[in-house]
Formats: sequence, C-alpha cells, structure tokens
Amino acid sequence: MLSEKSRPVIEATIGLVASRIGEITPKFYARMFAARPDLLDGLFSRANQRSGEQQKALAGSIATFASWLLEHPDTLPEPVLARIAHKHVSLGIVEEQYPIVYEHLFAAIVDDLGDAVTPEVAEAWTEVYWLMAHALVALEKGLYSELATTAPWAPWRIVEKRRAGAGAMTFVLEPADDTPVTPARPGQYVSVRVELADGLRQVRQYSLSADVATDRRVFTTKLDDGGEVSPVLHRSVDVGDVVELSHPCGDVTLDDGDHPIVLATAGIGCTPAASILRSLVESGSTRRVVVLHADRALDQWALREQMLDDVDRLHDAGLTLWLEEPAAGARTGFMSLEDVSLPTDATVYLCGPLPFMKSIREQVLAAGVPAQRVRYEVFGPDVWLAA
Repeated sequence: MLSEKSRPVIEATIGLVASRIGEITPKFYARMFAARPDLLDGLFSRANQRSGEQQKALAGSIATFASWLLEHPDTLPEPVLARIAHKHVSLGIVEEQYPIVYEHLFAAIVDDLGDAVTPEVAEAWTEVYWLMAHALVALEKGLYSELATTAPWAPWRIVEKRRAGAGAMTFVLEPADDTPVTPARPGQYVSVRVELADGLRQVRQYSLSADVATDRRVFTTKLDDGGEVSPVLHRSVDVGDVVELSHPCGDVTLDDGDHPIVLATAGIGCTPAASILRSLVESGSTRRVVVLHADRALDQWALREQMLDDVDRLHDAGLTLWLEEPAAGARTGFMSLEDVSLPTDATVYLCGPLPFMKSIREQVLAAGVPAQRVRYEVFGPDVWLAA
C-alpha cells in the first residue's frame, strides 16, 4: 500500500495532477511513439489516439488508482484493475513494457508541471505508478497462466461472413493452424489484428456473439468509418482469408447461479448479450431473463433474429424493445425503465454508448438493484473511469 512518506505528498498534489493529466497524457503518448514507433504496430490504436479516447482512459485509471489508495489504504480497486488486466492480456502486453510507459509518462509530467515536480513529488507519484503496475502484472500473470498457449496471437480463417442488420457484419472463424484454443466464456471479447494498406497492423476488440462453447469464434461488428479495423473487415477481407485473433478476454461474463439476469443494451452493444443468451439456451437454463434493447430502427438491430429466437427458446425470458423510429411491437424513443419491473436480486449487464449506460445504471440503482450487481462492458478504452 501507499507509504506514510508518500501519502501526504499525494494528498497535496492529486488535485493538481488530476487537473493537468488530460494535458499530460497526450504529451506522454507523443513522446513514447516518437521514441518507440514500433508500439503503434499491432498494439496501440491510432484511431483511439486521434479521438483522444486512449488518453482519457489512461487519465481515468491513474486518477482512480491514486484516489483509491488515499481513501481505501488497505485494499486495491480490484474491478478497475481486472478490467485493465484483461485488456492488456488481449493485446499481449508483458511486464517488460511497463518501464517504457513509466519513462515517457514521467517525462511528460515533468515537462507539464515544471518546478512543481520536486524530488519528493516525483518519488511519491513513482510509488503510485509502480504500485499500480505491479498489481496489474500480478493479475496479468495469473490470466496468462490460464491460457491454452503462451502465444498471444494465432491465425484464424474466416469461414463465413454475413450481414447482421444495416451496417453490421457477423464473422465466423476457425483455427488456421494447430495453435491450442483457449475456451471462451459468454460475454468475453477477442482482439482482432489486421494489416492496413500502409503495412501497419491495427487492433480492435470485438465481443463474441455466439458459439462460445466451441472451437470457433463468432463476432459481430458495426462498420465504423472513423476506425481502421472494421473498414478492413467489412470491405477487404472475405471467406477464406486469415486474420489474427487474441485469446478470449473480459471479466464481464455470465455468472453462475439461478438468480435472474437483466441484459440492457443499445446498438451494437447487443453482441455480448447475444452470446449470453445463446449460452443460456444451450445449457437449458431456467433462470428468469429480462432482455432490454434500444436502437435507432428495426433494421439497425444487429442479431435481431438470433436474439428473438433465443428469447423464445428460454424457459422464462421476455424482451422489451425501444426504437427511435416507430415500429410495431416496439416502444418509441430512448430506453426508460419507468414502466419496467426489474427483479432486485438480478445481475444486470449493460453494454452500449456511454451516455446510455450511465442513464440506465442510474435507473437500475433507483429501482433497488445493488450496485455490486450492475456490470458493464465498454467498447474501446474505458473512458467511464475518466468521468
């Protein structure tokens, strides 16, 4: 835990660092990529750098960790660390890369804060960084030990590519070599690595949307014209082509037990919910399942047929749909839980745009569901931490 020597220094400077970290992190990434351009090849996302999402996520994680050390000196923010650790494992990040981040991050801090970074301040924030880094390394080593192979990436061949609603595509893949396959859990994602026209490899995480109990990988993507991976998947790769996939990762997975489940999603956020629904069907589950989905229009709902079919096949499941464009059988407008009955002993899974998840989480808590039973998945860097 944080030493007594460093605690008063962090207490005195956390406000300053937090107020400036939004400016510090872009400088950090610029320094690091100038020194190590190889890190942009198959590791860091250029699209997330352009949008600023990666900077926000890093800022949020550091500020959250430092605040936690002050407020809860005898514990660590395990949910926060677990989320980061899973993302790191999906990218193949290893312990030896943490000193690289430290070097360039602290150079950026000194550059931004100038004389405010006294030797005592530098020492205290160095301690915060390495406490977080060592906690992550320990978690990541545990996750790596559970994988079927030490190879972080493996070639997978696309055996099916089909439309899944307007602007969405489902990909079905099988192993392209004899690399051992790590079993997946419903709700998890894989990283997909593709080569772009300029020769640089880029990575994006996509939730598995079906068949998690098999040696196949099925994921569904929405075309993002501002991204770099989905345009390649939608427009350039086809059946028979090979892409690289990571091991399945992610800690927002279907939990055990027989208590109710609520799946609240919006847009392409339905993909992890779809894999959870399919898994419940395949296991013959009798759990109560409440499915809530919001979308712009009926034809925009990716995996509509799969999800409707699985809800019908479950013993005790129901679905409520909200659409911005009116359609028969759907409520019009944005999702609201005002007239929805939620079991207070349910585990609630949220996935969709950040404003949607914030709004629904508040409504779920107001309905009496305990906060520890509300779980969420963020596509891309977790900027909820920064908020």
